[in-house]
Amino acid sequence: MSEKTKFWYLKQFNLLDGLDESSMSRIGNMSTMETVKTHQPIYFPDEPSRAIFFLKEGHVKISRITSDGKEVILDIIGPGEIFGEVSLSDEEGTGRNEIAHALDDVVICTVKKEDFEKLLKMTPALNLEVTKRIGLRLRKIEERITDLVFKDSRRRIASFLVRHAEEFGKIKGGIVVIKAHLTHQDIALLTGSARQTVTTTLNEFRALGLLDFSRSDIKIMDLDRLRDLAA
Repeated sequence: MSEKTKFWYLKQFNLLDGLDESSMSRIGNMSTMETVKTHQPIYFPDEPSRAIFFLKEGHVKISRITSDGKEVILDIIGPGEIFGEVSLSDEEGTGRNEIAHALDDVVICTVKKEDFEKLLKMTPALNLEVTKRIGLRLRKIEERITDLVFKDSRRRIASFLVRHAEEFGKIKGGIVVIKAHLTHQDIALLTGSARQTVTTTLNEFRALGLLDFSRSDIKIMDLDRLRDLAA
């Protein structure tokens, strides 16, 4: 990918808003751009954690595989976010304990861990923004844990849909449209529910006129009512 294209991508990356041209050029020189196709892995567990990833386009699923072979989804990352940042605390270089998969075609910018650490030291604004993003991600995880402890499956699924709409949805004619990059099984893993429960609940919400869904997207017709069901 050309340097001009790479620089354009970096300029559009909202994590880097406010950085001067010199800082942007520095990031461009130390980074590489890559396209990863749908359902392809970006990294596996136990691989050395030597890079940080900026996600420009597409969506990435971060998950772990338990000792009995079950998948646990930790997070869904969208455009404008970073991932792999846990490696910043991996001073021993013991490797990652998670897997990252492309949910659709993604464009990522890769920066070596040591280069990113230098960049954070030289750019306080970026350091602060990365810290804020990590804090927000931890809060998302806390909200999911709270849902798992205190809500039944119907409310957990409603709560997930509300958060997913707020994070990834686009409003068109008063309807929130979300690209369907998650399967019913993915939603089940994210909400601690059975896949059939997810399918039944989504059909129930559709019958109530709260949403509609297809293979290509989910349309939230009444986000406020859905939010009430999630409470």
